[in-house]
Amino acid sequence: MKSKDMDELKKKLTPIQFEVTQNNGTEPPFRNDYWNETREGIYVDIVSGKPLFSSKDKFDAGCGWPSFTKPLEEDEIEEKQDYTHFMIRTEVRSKTANSHLGHVFNDGPDPTGLRYCINSASLRFIPKEELEKEGYGNWLEMFHK
Repeated sequence: MKSKDMDELKKKLTPIQFEVTQNNGTEPPFRNDYWNETREGIYVDIVSGKPLFSSKDKFDAGCGWPSFTKPLEEDEIEEKQDYTHFMIRTEVRSKTANSHLGHVFNDGPDPTGLRYCINSASLRFIPKEELEKEGYGNWLEMFHK
């Protein structure tokens, strides 16, 4: 990303949002916006606005970060091997903005067995009632099933 674009992003995002999405940071567990969010809605990339996850796939993993069994659109998620912190993990990034989102683990519930452990700072939550107004009306139908 060009430095001009990076400067614009620094103005748009909070320091923790920038640290997480651009520098592969991690926010503190249990002290972030969405770990205990229970309303219906979707979670979009804080940088690009692309839909990433749904409350329908969210579950309480007890880890202190929002956890999901699957992404809304597989095409918008990229997975990369992460060898930092003396561990082998699978990093999750958004494709369009290349934002660091978190990691995916194989200890989730059915039906996927996956746990997408995602930093709240990389997300913006849009409640079901605001989907139409925010330009995400095409996702409303999933909450009427």
